[in-house]
Amino acid sequence: MNVEFLLKESITKAFMELFGHNLDAEEIKLQPTRKDFKGSHTFVTFPYARFSGKSPVETGELIGSYLKDKSRILASFNVINGFLNLEINDATWLRVFGMNLKTNPWSKTKPTGKKIMVEYSSPNTNKPLHLGHLRNNFLGYSVAEILKAAGNEVMKVNLVNDRGIHICKSMLAYQKYGDAESPENTGIKGDHFIGKYYVKFDREYKKEVDKLISKGLTKEQASLQAPLILEAKELLKKWEEKDPVTVDLWQKMNGWVYEGFNKTYQDIGVDFDKIYYESDTYLLGKEVVDEGLKKGVFYRKDDGSVWVDLSDDGLDEKLLLRSDGTSVYITQDLGTADMKYKDFPFDRSVYVVGNEQDYYFEVLIMILKKLGRKYADGMYHLSYGMVDLPTGKMKSREGTVVDADDLVEEMLKTAKKQTEELGKIEEFNEVQARKLYEVLAMGALKYFLLKIDPKKRMLFNPEESIQFQGNTGPFIQYTYARISAILRKAAELDIYPDKSYADLQWALHETEKDLIITLSNYADKLAEAANELSPSTIANYEYDLAKSYNRFYTEVSIFNEENTERRNFRVSLSFLTAQTIRHSMKLLGIEVPERM
Repeated sequence: MNVEFLLKESITKAFMELFGHNLDAEEIKLQPTRKDFKGSHTFVTFPYARFSGKSPVETGELIGSYLKDKSRILASFNVINGFLNLEINDATWLRVFGMNLKTNPWSKTKPTGKKIMVEYSSPNTNKPLHLGHLRNNFLGYSVAEILKAAGNEVMKVNLVNDRGIHICKSMLAYQKYGDAESPENTGIKGDHFIGKYYVKFDREYKKEVDKLISKGLTKEQASLQAPLILEAKELLKKWEEKDPVTVDLWQKMNGWVYEGFNKTYQDIGVDFDKIYYESDTYLLGKEVVDEGLKKGVFYRKDDGSVWVDLSDDGLDEKLLLRSDGTSVYITQDLGTADMKYKDFPFDRSVYVVGNEQDYYFEVLIMILKKLGRKYADGMYHLSYGMVDLPTGKMKSREGTVVDADDLVEEMLKTAKKQTEELGKIEEFNEVQARKLYEVLAMGALKYFLLKIDPKKRMLFNPEESIQFQGNTGPFIQYTYARISAILRKAAELDIYPDKSYADLQWALHETEKDLIITLSNYADKLAEAANELSPSTIANYEYDLAKSYNRFYTEVSIFNEENTERRNFRVSLSFLTAQTIRHSMKLLGIEVPERM
């Protein structure tokens, strides 16, 4: 039962009978009524007054009166300026609740027949994952889960940046300063071990640059002529020439990193259907460059480098192949795009990458369009803002990043401290308590990073994220645990969710009605989140739902209700709320605890 559909249908009839105008239901826009006015749906009459020949206020009054007389679902209405606020009667909301209880508001989604690829994570094999990667991973994973829940076939992929000058910097530093160290003999996790040498390279490189500047070179000249950077470039050339010693070192060091990455991915609860590696695609990218040269889309300069000129498209010239024949980032991305489409002929391909790469993706998509790739129209860059800490911006080369593993461990400690202070682990053994800390820590971290619109830059405050009050993951998790306790008590009393509320007639408490309305909005919120690729839509819906339930819990008694039918109804209302919280939190990759 769709209340919005019934309202639109009735408004269409009203326009025909009152004003002689055939207004299609698709032209009618309804929005949620503001909290300070009575009603659940609002029809803004300003755009339609030209059809009625009346003022917006008079149009609203006439339509409201028509719906009150003719519709079986309207209890009352009010008109504020040109806003017609509609209050649905309690019997209708009880029917809506009954139908949602039978089917669940998220089970109505039909397969769309669309294939969508979501690429996220994309780490470099020269350093561990950090806080910025966490927002990327959580965002990509959640977008994929939301798209699946909305009926799409989804493939989650990860493109690992496992080659290039930045990888060679870590390799060179290890060659020079490694002294036969390894993750095994140092006890350092593999990705952290390699990251240590990336930082080492940068520090030694800066010393060389400063030394050359002191001898009279400009900073730009010194940066290009420093011995370490020249050696790193030579190492990259050896790698591309498949020098055995270089390739062996590359494979060994990347193997250490992958072990570390896999442990982090497991800990933070994200996964992939397929992992691509740039080392497998950069040569394919060179084939695309050759194709572009033959088609006249690209051109070669006198020094042998290959470029594309996109200035007529409002962009710029872009290097595609260096003069020494080595590829750049976009070279392998062109090849990878072809490979991905061959593996999974998608209708849409979503790249989850930070907003510092906005221009890059404009260029990439434009090049593919010029090459005649039809799939390019379905490519989309899900651009997200960077994550800052109260201490400032992170810089991985300088070793000032907050590593993901360290942050997760810190969140665990904070969750333990907060939970113990609030006394929420009574009757928990050590294993159960540890599991609860993990669930709360990851719930706090994921929710905080996902509740903000992806496009916005954000400040992450670990202490704030773990609070049990306010717009936080633990607040919603605690609400679920509270409902679980109610349902356990109900089961002890042989009270179970009843699914026969379609024919009941009674006046709902305001908090009951508000909760039913909020629950009925879930399917629309899921569709909105899928259309906008925005987990924040789901997160903030969950917060509204948790607040609505807690108001209901505070103002209405469940087990002290003398009327058996109303008591059982409130248990059922609690059950559907818990199910909706569980389902929606799962879309964010968040577990909910049965006990707290």
